[in-house]
Amino acid sequence: MIERYTREEIGRIWDERHEFESMLEVEILACEAQAELGNIPKEAAKAIREKADFKVERIHEIEKETNHDIISFVTAVGEFVGDEAKYIHMGLTSTDVKDTALGIMMKKSCDILLKDLHTFHDVLRRRAKEFKYTPMVGRTHGIHGEPTTFGLKLCLWMAEIERDIERLERAKQTVAVGKLSGAVGTYSVVDPFVEQYVCDKLGLTPVKVATQVVQRDRHAELLSTIAIIGSTLDKIALEIRHLQRTEVREAEEYFSPKQKGSSAMPHKRNPITCERICGLARVLRGNAQAALEDVALWHERDISHSSVERIILPDSTITLDYMLSLATKVIDKLLVYPDTMMANMQRTGGLIFSQRVLTSLVEKGAVRDQAYRWVQKYAMERWLEGKDFAKGLKSDINIGKYLTPEEIDACFDYKPLLKHVDTIMARFGL
Repeated sequence: MIERYTREEIGRIWDERHEFESMLEVEILACEAQAELGNIPKEAAKAIREKADFKVERIHEIEKETNHDIISFVTAVGEFVGDEAKYIHMGLTSTDVKDTALGIMMKKSCDILLKDLHTFHDVLRRRAKEFKYTPMVGRTHGIHGEPTTFGLKLCLWMAEIERDIERLERAKQTVAVGKLSGAVGTYSVVDPFVEQYVCDKLGLTPVKVATQVVQRDRHAELLSTIAIIGSTLDKIALEIRHLQRTEVREAEEYFSPKQKGSSAMPHKRNPITCERICGLARVLRGNAQAALEDVALWHERDISHSSVERIILPDSTITLDYMLSLATKVIDKLLVYPDTMMANMQRTGGLIFSQRVLTSLVEKGAVRDQAYRWVQKYAMERWLEGKDFAKGLKSDINIGKYLTPEEIDACFDYKPLLKHVDTIMARFGL
């Protein structure tokens, strides 16, 4: 059963109020750490924990005067706290709070995306098992090659999703970091204990070194990973679009009884969901490029990245969450037509067995290059003139020296070509 769609859940992570809540928790924990060090009264830290709050509208009101979001945030919180507010933000710079809160938000987003990926993987696995032995033609360069199975195609996608899960796990570790080291990262007026204390409480890793900001190669890794995952979904969706083409129609998106495919043509059944996935993958790749542009900052620190990240981080994580939900639903309800797959496999009149004929000739002692030319002659006659491929092979004097008509007929059986399906599927526990 597919898990509940989580787009609203991931959207709340990037909600403005949640971002301020995350920053507030960083500020409160920093005060508690300062109290542990004896730099501020423990009673003050306790009061800050109990009274600290804010109103988003008030932050915006103050920002109209200060033109500084973090100062406005700290000021608005101070109005709730009272006298003890003088200890809030002590020794910190704005991006100590902003970047550490961002680490929380990116980590939470990765957790949801990883859950999405595991759900998608489970659906792919179930359907791969279902179609483990369903034969279909394997295409190379878009042209019929040799037989494969639809289960193996699904396993191919599943394997890539497994790599995507590994990539996102690594990227999550890369971005799940915090930094509270002051104006230029030297801990000039804040003890390193504060950073360690806050990060431990938040489940983050302190960065080994920073300037005023956490370096943006980390964020670029996450956005690049998201783009790669999007490209995986793009690949899957594009293949389904190909399979749904009228001339192929081996599989197609589920089409509900009341659904309409065209405003003009009542017969249409269009792969609109897969087209949507393909389109959104382009957005993710574009956002990844923007993240790469954010890596280079003046003297390793300016805020040219900030305005970009306010768009690309929420947009990319929310978009990928949405795309994974769409892809999961597509595979879960994908309509598959084994009879059409078999019919398409037979469309070329046995040309897909040309390698088997070639191999059989070589095994019987024929020179490979000569045998290739013999088989190719009759394959081209089939392609260009529609002649009977098997009949042509049987009529050839050279081929007849090595293979009997019965041996040639035996080459036109797809089952031996799929003898290792179990071996491949066993690698996935199927």
